[in-house]
Amino acid sequence: MEGALRFAIVGTGAIAKSYEAAFAGLTCGRIVAACDVDPRAAREFAQRVGCAPFTSYEQMAGEVPLDAVIVCTPPFAHEAVATYFLRRGVAVLCEKPLTTTVSSAIRMLETAEWNGAVFTMASKFRYVDDVRLARKLALDGAIGEVVLIENAFTGRVDMSTRWNADSKRSGGGVLIDNGTHAVDILRYFLGALSDVQVFESKRIQGLAVEDTVRLFVRSESGVTGTSDLSWSIDKELDTYLRVYGSRGTILVGWRESRYRCSGESEWHVFGRGYNKVQAFQSQIRNFCNAILGREGLVITPLDALASVEVIGAAYAALERSHWEKIRHALHDVVAFSNLTGRRVS
Repeated sequence: MEGALRFAIVGTGAIAKSYEAAFAGLTCGRIVAACDVDPRAAREFAQRVGCAPFTSYEQMAGEVPLDAVIVCTPPFAHEAVATYFLRRGVAVLCEKPLTTTVSSAIRMLETAEWNGAVFTMASKFRYVDDVRLARKLALDGAIGEVVLIENAFTGRVDMSTRWNADSKRSGGGVLIDNGTHAVDILRYFLGALSDVQVFESKRIQGLAVEDTVRLFVRSESGVTGTSDLSWSIDKELDTYLRVYGSRGTILVGWRESRYRCSGESEWHVFGRGYNKVQAFQSQIRNFCNAILGREGLVITPLDALASVEVIGAAYAALERSHWEKIRHALHDVVAFSNLTGRRVS
């Protein structure tokens, strides 16, 4: 693929396989190197993709010319890996959650800004065709004024041996894991969020972290949203997003998406459901085009920071059992002209 951007993957676990499938159908970029602390995992991934394997990302950076890196390690390592490449001027697409603390996220944004490197967080649901069409319908007033949004990411998954349930590596439990997707979707529809509340349900799996929670958010414009998050129950819904308006409802589903206005008997189908490969490919194309200066990032670094801020406030709300105000850290730090497209005062 002549002219394709040269990508490396750091961390070759389960999420890396989704990128492997996505790159197989793309021409804008190709994977030229893969790194994992497990030599066997790095070697097996590299053999499937046809790239060079490494167990050290520093060695990889020194031996392979790169345009971009995708960080797929557990969250506790995101800052170290991302900032290493950003300092070298290499564009970075970092898997969600961006990191486990607001201070860490700020350092990542500062490094990208100071080195003029393109930087974003991966959050696949913003790139799902049905989600984007649903947002357009809502913004165009198809269902009147948006009043309430409901989201659910639930399923029975044995987390006993997975790093996602090790708070030292992940930053928490289902709230930071599935919740990062939920927060990004809610912000995508509602805009800036002002405060958050969280209630935890009974822990079923005997984990040291939360496995089922209900998240409530309120936007700065006064609209509310909820999200049910669980590794231990399956709500068995055919939808994962419901947008309720003053004149109708939008349903975004796993296999079909539709909307209906008040007084109508028929639903209007506008999407064919969730397509993971399509979402990942759209995400990578947007990242490539941003690197080449052809379009802006769908998820800006400030969107990524905001997700960390909301999750941090959510854990504070969970601990204190009351609504928690979301503090926007960038109001207190230097301007980020390259990250926002405008200077922040």
